Amino acid sequence: MGSAGLSRLHGLFAVYKPPGLKWKHLRDTVELQLLKGLNARKPPAPKQRVRFLLGPMEGSEEKELTLTATSVPSFINHPLVEKMDLVCFFPVCGPAFAHLKVGVGHRLDAQASGVLVLGVGHGCRLLTDMYNAHLTKDYTVRGLLGKATDDFREDGRLVEKTTYDHVTREKLDRILAVIQGSHQKALVMYSNLDLKTQEAYEMAVRGLIRPMNKSPMLITGIRCLYFAPPEFLLEVQCMHETQKELRKLVHEIGLELKTTAVCTQVRRTRDGFFTLDSALLRTQWDLTNIQDAIRAATPQVAAELEKSLSPGLDTKQLPSPGWSWDSQGPSSTLGLERGAGQ
Repeated sequence: MGSAGLSRLHGLFAVYKPPGLKWKHLRDTVELQLLKGLNARKPPAPKQRVRFLLGPMEGSEEKELTLTATSVPSFINHPLVEKMDLVCFFPVCGPAFAHLKVGVGHRLDAQASGVLVLGVGHGCRLLTDMYNAHLTKDYTVRGLLGKATDDFREDGRLVEKTTYDHVTREKLDRILAVIQGSHQKALVMYSNLDLKTQEAYEMAVRGLIRPMNKSPMLITGIRCLYFAPPEFLLEVQCMHETQKELRKLVHEIGLELKTTAVCTQVRRTRDGFFTLDSALLRTQWDLTNIQDAIRAATPQVAAELEKSLSPGLDTKQLPSPGWSWDSQGPSSTLGLERGAGQ
């Protein structure tokens, strides 16, 4: 697999995952489209190799034969040439490329949509670097007041219906401020940094304070973009989240507002340094567009990972936090047990 086309297929790129599509099916579709593009390309000119061919000796009257070094084309890698299968021991022929390594970064569940980062070839290693960099992600999360379901989604089994006439934009904004303050305290705790040091100050200025090991979902920013009861739309910046936790966040916001709420949409708008603008639509999942996307993203990927994975970060075992967290995260998604003023 040393062709020029494949050599340009190592790196990261982003696609837009529509709702209702599983990430595994998306990955398989992208791989098939890449293989289709690679195998449709005109095969390169055959390499030349030297062979000794038997022929008449020049100037010989008795037509003596001799071996002459001759350059001839080699068709061993041509897709139409039969090759011996080393497992089954029978000749086979077919496309030059039958498999391609495609990896998936931070996953999205079937109901969620938005930016999904993929890696091809050696670019799959960069997905691990992205994970270790603890980069934040942006979501828009849409909620609906007045009902509760068993899975926090609008189409789940209905558990309760409530009134919401008393809910105002001001009350919602106050709760969001409490959430952000509580989670920012948790972020500092999980970063294992002494905020009195110059190093911590410089990291805070550069926006590089990150949890250095596994942590619950941490919200670094949250605000309301739209409020027209019963509907509201939130913008959430977070890390170490799952889409189910974001739906549960909407449910718990409803409880804090003395009502109920379900999540109607989860959409990722940014994953680290990849945004909606750089995400390929379904009609663009082909070899040419993916190569162009990898080429465009490569300089920024290198710069951002170098900045986020700087050697000054401390990765020692983290101390136990000051309040109770269960194995799935905070005992409340809001982190309100101690209040924002603790």
